[in-house]
Amino acid sequence: MDTKDAKYIPALKYDRLTPFYDPLLRWTMRDVTFKRRLIEQARIQAGHRVLDLGCGTATLTILIKKARPQAEVFGIDVDARVLDIARRKVAREGLDLTLQQGSASSLPYPDNHFDRVLSSLLLHHLTRENKVKTLGEAFRVLRPGGELHVADFGKPHNPFTFVASQVMVRLEEVSENVAGLLPGMFREAGFEQVAVQARFTTLFGTLCLYSARKPSP
Repeated sequence: MDTKDAKYIPALKYDRLTPFYDPLLRWTMRDVTFKRRLIEQARIQAGHRVLDLGCGTATLTILIKKARPQAEVFGIDVDARVLDIARRKVAREGLDLTLQQGSASSLPYPDNHFDRVLSSLLLHHLTRENKVKTLGEAFRVLRPGGELHVADFGKPHNPFTFVASQVMVRLEEVSENVAGLLPGMFREAGFEQVAVQARFTTLFGTLCLYSARKPSP
């Protein structure tokens, strides 16, 4: 995704709302709860190289480093304003991790570079074309046997999330998520062992934790 892309959507749709992103997630989505669960399912080991794809304000990136201090942790996001917030948060925590501006659909990393790629609430911001490109890039930069772990919206699993999802479809590029198409898109990118590990009810719809693995030779 490029900042020049007409379909680029800031974290809260409008740049002026970016400072409110962290409080909104805390109040409406229990984001620390599901992000900690995402980290647990990723089974990150000491020495692993981990990428937070679409890191935003680095809440997940920071949680990864705190939970697995002996892992090498990177975060990348296309939005310069959220990265400014992220860098201030990392500095306050005194953590040794790397943040970089760049596009999720054209990652500045070599092939087979990461043991884990994690992503939280990125894919629903992307057009279908950029979802496909981003998943292809995640596959490329993972080493064989590496894993992708994603927290994002999925197919509604109860009446409340069905109603909430109808609002989200009008505001975001979330149609593929709500239709339950993400697992198939992971497989089309080359991943195997694709699964939904958990579901959360949020004010905006069903949030799913997905897992997938890049095949070994």
